[in-house]
Amino acid sequence: MEIHQKTIQTPLGEMIACAVDEGICLLEFTDRKNIEKQFKSLSKALNAEITEKEHEHFKQLENELNEYFEGKRSSFEVPLFIKGTEFQEKVWQLLREIPMGEIRTYKQQSEKLGNLKAIRAVGTANGINKIAILIPCHRVIGSNGELVGYAGGIWRKQKLLELEKAILF
Repeated sequence: MEIHQKTIQTPLGEMIACAVDEGICLLEFTDRKNIEKQFKSLSKALNAEITEKEHEHFKQLENELNEYFEGKRSSFEVPLFIKGTEFQEKVWQLLREIPMGEIRTYKQQSEKLGNLKAIRAVGTANGINKIAILIPCHRVIGSNGELVGYAGGIWRKQKLLELEKAILF
């Protein structure tokens, strides 16, 4: 397996995308904390090297991201390739079910998983999500209504939530 990598410009900053034939496997802001750890984790999980190289999924990804930031897209169709533990994959799937323009708390996400005691584990799984925006971990907030826990920066989380509300109204 080969992991392709490309840098993408967005209104909220530069992002790095990685893809394999099955789909996009990473999308992160380049200044995300622990970005190198994300690359190492991805490379190890897929047992593959990451190389700067074009891939067919990047064109669709760039088009959909442009439409999203222009307020013309409320969902993504580019294929994703997600690799994690069974629990992580459940958390990430649950994130994808949060409708655009809505937010949930970590507690609500834990309840939806059927385990109220899993709040911290849900937070951890959110934090290691490798596919920003498309797997919308930015839609999860603290129980007190605070914007917490976004590796791309709280200011970006705020901007993404504002953008999504504007798309819907």
